[in-house]
Amino acid sequence: MKKIGIISDTHSILTDEIFTFFKNVDEIWHAGDIGNVETSDKLSNFKPIRAVYGNIDGHELRVIHPENQRFKIEGVEVFMTHIGGYPGRYDARIKQEIFSNPPDLFISGHSHILKVMNDKKLNLLHINPGAFGISGFHRLRTAVRFEIDGKNFKNMEILELPKSIKKVPPK
Repeated sequence: MKKIGIISDTHSILTDEIFTFFKNVDEIWHAGDIGNVETSDKLSNFKPIRAVYGNIDGHELRVIHPENQRFKIEGVEVFMTHIGGYPGRYDARIKQEIFSNPPDLFISGHSHILKVMNDKKLNLLHINPGAFGISGFHRLRTAVRFEIDGKNFKNMEILELPKSIKKVPPK
């Protein structure tokens, strides 16, 4: 069994709540728009991460993280990308791969909209963790954690935080 935390669209913002929420996960998966190398480093110094770059991520992050990741964990085939769409509206860039070789779990970000959906046609679970950063139209900052136990997804939990964050004045 593996405990997974999923985050996306941080846009260089990490706050203490995410480290508390991900305290007991085995891995963190970041679905793109990380923002900067420091954000990637903070996460990878905390827990092992798997990440993809997003459309706002510059060359420095694109050298570290690929555009797509496809991997197997606990017998589950995972496909993660930043701009991927969702069941019934997959992005043209990944549509052929999704249909010709469906994963068990498809993760994307970009929309800033938290979604957890089954694609009954392709027999896969889609997760978009929403956005954890403060840039964009979303009203809440969100993240997801869950367990993979064999081919089962269990104990899914959502973190929802206000979009505004408290600024700590310099000392």
